[in-house]
Amino acid sequence: MGLLLLVDLDGVVYRGADPVPGVAAVLADRAARGDDVVYVTNNSMHYRADYHTRLAAMGCPVSPETVVSSARATALYLRDHDPEIRRVLVLGGSGLERELRDAGYDVVTSGVAATRMSQESIDGFAAAGNPDAVVVGLDPNLTYARLVVASDSIRAGAHFIATNRDPVYPTERGLRPGAGSIVIALESATGVVPVSIGKPAPYLLEAAAHVVGREPAEAIMVGDGIATDLAAARAVGARCVLMLTGVATRAEVEALPADQQPTAVAADASELAAALERLAAG
Repeated sequence: MGLLLLVDLDGVVYRGADPVPGVAAVLADRAARGDDVVYVTNNSMHYRADYHTRLAAMGCPVSPETVVSSARATALYLRDHDPEIRRVLVLGGSGLERELRDAGYDVVTSGVAATRMSQESIDGFAAAGNPDAVVVGLDPNLTYARLVVASDSIRAGAHFIATNRDPVYPTERGLRPGAGSIVIALESATGVVPVSIGKPAPYLLEAAAHVVGREPAEAIMVGDGIATDLAAARAVGARCVLMLTGVATRAEVEALPADQQPTAVAADASELAAALERLAAG
């Protein structure tokens, strides 16, 4: 059986709008040799088809099923761990809403609920139709009223699920507040700590491995984040090739204790190819 590669996107396959040179070709070569390649990202704003189109255009080996965002992993987590949930309030982007609808949930958006709350002078829980769960991702159209709807629903007993806890996310114009910043606000307002799905929690990698019928401990996580990718790999007992093409620096890696070092470090696509060759042989 070939390797199972769980590949982070931003900082590994691309940086913003630009591909990381050579990485798509390395992944295509590994897939041609029989490896399973599944893409994982904490970003919850986009629908999987959007990633499929972009990755295919770069020459990456990809199908709609082999892209697992924190939005999709959240839908899969709810299905497997919380089968009583039917109605979900979404505070997040359209991709998160679509992934939950695809999984069969009755979805109400925080924007719709916020409008109803103000028009009918009712609380946020009632305005959202008494949801069973509140799922929070990055909402680029966040308003105070949307926070109120989510807070009211969590206080009323709806399960609180975070797609991820990334405090910031990178853009071409610098760092912007991430989903974790919104999650912290709701945690502070309600006193409730959510289940978090994205890296460094194990659930995203578990979902990604399962879509190709594998177990996460078999995987090699290819990522650029020490606190996210490397930590998530450790959480599921997987190996990790840490790329220096994104946020991590060699000095930061070398400063880690011996028992927390990645399996391999790669500064570019050729070093990634060599590392995977060694791991496949060993």
